[in-house]
Amino acid sequence: MTSASSAIDIRRHSRGARADLADQVAIEEPLEIRIAHTTSEGRAHQSVSITMRSPGDDRELAAGFLFTENIITSAADIVAIEPCAENVVRVELQPSLSVDLERLHRHFYTTSSCGVCGKASLEALHASGIEALDGTLEIPESVLLALPERLSASQPTFAETGGLHAATCFDGEGALVATMEDVGRHNAVDKVIGSLLLDNALPASGLGIMVSGRASFELVQKSLVAGIPLLAAVSAPSSLAVETAREFNMTLVGFLRGSTFNVYSGSERVKA
Repeated sequence: MTSASSAIDIRRHSRGARADLADQVAIEEPLEIRIAHTTSEGRAHQSVSITMRSPGDDRELAAGFLFTENIITSAADIVAIEPCAENVVRVELQPSLSVDLERLHRHFYTTSSCGVCGKASLEALHASGIEALDGTLEIPESVLLALPERLSASQPTFAETGGLHAATCFDGEGALVATMEDVGRHNAVDKVIGSLLLDNALPASGLGIMVSGRASFELVQKSLVAGIPLLAAVSAPSSLAVETAREFNMTLVGFLRGSTFNVYSGSERVKA
């Protein structure tokens, strides 16, 4: 198993005293995701993403990224996922699969450029075929309130370093189905969704997802693609996250900590 932390020498200052000791820090390294796919000129190998991530669960990260960016639609689209160099993973796609890389580039522009408005982001989601989520999942308040402690207990590297985000999927009774850590919130979510994808457990209409930190538009978008009807966050949501959740009938929970939380959308799924 790849280590996600490393020991370094530091000098600690505390109330005027100094001490030299070892400390654990979270490892951050780039991962390049390449795909092998069919083009009009034959088989091609192409880089589609370079992301800064915590090493480990690279198969799940690559699969989750390709799924949430609509490059693939099921695990059956994947022939194999293999490391092909240090910090490089190649995903072999089915020869019959048509890959729209221009759509991927357009999506990156829409979600990352400060010059694109929320309306354009929502229109892009509708154009990709995402539909409003159904209302079958119900989560008791007690289940939500217990999640932060359960998530914390499932973060071994955060306990060592204090430097990682986490995401976890949970069922209606609060059982954790898949938990992942990463230096990036979006990577942790992609790892969780990739794990569900490779287990043929998508769409995940009976699960919720919780993230450490805030809830951004990007995390709402990824959860929507996976068919997850509830997203909970320890911290605040952004305005576009709220707007998107309301547009697609997703339950969005923020400031889930202690004995309180806020419901910004889809309150009918949260039961007393």
